[in-house]
Amino acid sequence: MERRGVETALFAGFLFTVLGVVAWATGKAFVFPSLGPSAFVLAFARPADRPGARRVVGGHVVGAVVGFLAYVLLAGGVTLTATPSAFSLDGLRLVASGLLSVVGTSWGMVATDTVHAPACATTLIVSLGVLSSVVEVGIIVVSVFLLVGVSEIVTRRSTSFGF
Repeated sequence: MERRGVETALFAGFLFTVLGVVAWATGKAFVFPSLGPSAFVLAFARPADRPGARRVVGGHVVGAVVGFLAYVLLAGGVTLTATPSAFSLDGLRLVASGLLSVVGTSWGMVATDTVHAPACATTLIVSLGVLSSVVEVGIIVVSVFLLVGVSEIVTRRSTSFGF
């Protein structure tokens, strides 16, 4: 296996281990699907090409907030974890919430120069009712800060040691 592949895998795994320990210790959802692509991007990109903290955190914050607003406006109380019946009003509400969240997040990230593609997954996680309470949205934001913070610390330390 190529050295870069091993380094990327280990670094992404380390980032997720930190979040996993926090999730395990708190019993809260500090690990969710859209963090996987973010961890990979942070682990894989060479330092000069690595997306800045503002872009990663900002993109996920835009996604979480827009997803929350879409959910509250259109699908509050409905969740994708219980599959709605075909042509049901609940199904339509979820589809509309997801659609609005992706459109709003895309526009918001471009407008704020915080484009980070995994944030579109975050907005769907929230707008489809998977993690849609105020507390859960807050945990999403804290998780992203932790992910980026740990990545920055490790990257700076490893660069100063010549890795």
